[in-house]
Amino acid sequence: MKQAFTRPHLKCLGWKLFLAILLSSNLQGQVLTEKAQAERYDNQLYERIHKVLPSLMEQHGIDMWLLISREYNEDPILRTFLPATWLNARRRTIILFYKDEVSGSFEALAVARYGIGNAIKSAWDKEQQPDQWARLLELIQERDPKVIGLNYSEDYGIADGIVKTDYEGLMAVLPTVYQQRVVSAEPLAVSWIETRTPSEMAVFASMVDLTHDIIAEAFSRQVITPGKTTSDDVVWWLRQKVTDLGLQTWFHPTIDIQRSDEALKSHIEAFSNGYSDQVIMPGDLLHCDFGISYLGLNTDCQQHAYVPFPQENEVPEFLKEAFNTGNRVQDLFTGEFVQGRTGNEILASALQLGRTQGLRPSIYTHPLGTYGHSAGTTLGMWDAQNGVPGSGDYALQYKTAYAIELNNTVYLSQWKKDIRIMLEEAGYFDADGFRYVSGRQEGILLVD
Repeated sequence: MKQAFTRPHLKCLGWKLFLAILLSSNLQGQVLTEKAQAERYDNQLYERIHKVLPSLMEQHGIDMWLLISREYNEDPILRTFLPATWLNARRRTIILFYKDEVSGSFEALAVARYGIGNAIKSAWDKEQQPDQWARLLELIQERDPKVIGLNYSEDYGIADGIVKTDYEGLMAVLPTVYQQRVVSAEPLAVSWIETRTPSEMAVFASMVDLTHDIIAEAFSRQVITPGKTTSDDVVWWLRQKVTDLGLQTWFHPTIDIQRSDEALKSHIEAFSNGYSDQVIMPGDLLHCDFGISYLGLNTDCQQHAYVPFPQENEVPEFLKEAFNTGNRVQDLFTGEFVQGRTGNEILASALQLGRTQGLRPSIYTHPLGTYGHSAGTTLGMWDAQNGVPGSGDYALQYKTAYAIELNNTVYLSQWKKDIRIMLEEAGYFDADGFRYVSGRQEGILLVD
């Protein structure tokens, strides 16, 4: 994927017209062919399995990790180990990872009829041992692990993938001595899901650029004709655009409208009932929620645009000032990111800072990457501003990505009502601190 534009919020009229024309014809060229995508994804997967996973297993004290699933009923974690040509597990798929604490050697084995891509080798010859469970037991006994991790978890659905049938099948063949060594693999599973590699981050940056580009085109006169185009028209344009590019969305996009003569929706209305289909008119403040999936990663972005009246050629100053408060909340929030602090601690501190500065923030940031609503440190939910038990108690770690999702409520005297500045951008946190993956919106787009 070649580098995309990184400044979709540029205000120059000539540049925006040029950009809109260029985007409509040139976005397709940024997406790799299916074959090239598969090669890129499998290389990333090999790197993660053989360079990242061994250290994570050592970090969490799990020397054997077992993943067991059947076709079409895949464990969410096991699914992330399937190569590009495996769209599903096959029959009963069992994967065994083993890190020898003495020699430091690492094995990635499939108790299956064939290897799983080029990263996980087959370790079962059915002609020699017809019973798959019996072969798994042989592999366990040969390695004599001290701790066996299984994917069950109270706090993370993504890490709770082993089903009752597979759990009982395993326990039926495990001797008592090994049953006593079974633990929840939750810490390891979460680390596997949340840890990003440099090669993934390079892909991720281009994905975020592409997401910004698509939003810029959606919020232009190439797509929107005031007085005619509806919010739902733009939603389906986004869906079709992504499909035409050979990509997918991981959730249905939304386009909502705030205007001077309509009351602000409550959080529960906004988040549970969605938004009605409305004709877009001059003077409307538009907002989108949109993300794409590509090469095993996902983006999640919310931005604003303004529809000018015929006599206007820029966003009104009072809306610019309101928008700036959203950026202020972002800065206060991400300034609290410190490794080892829990999501609940960061949330409480950031909200307090915002309130002392006269802001009215709401923060509901989630891990982002392998899944859209991914596993890792949860930093608030829209209906849990006092903290999130479980996933909110998880400590912030390096090499992790987040959808910095939040809003600030602002009273507009010009409209005699509250509005909500709702922003979401992909961010990355490591030993160098926090940064946005590829910039953030710093000005309202003009639908000119």
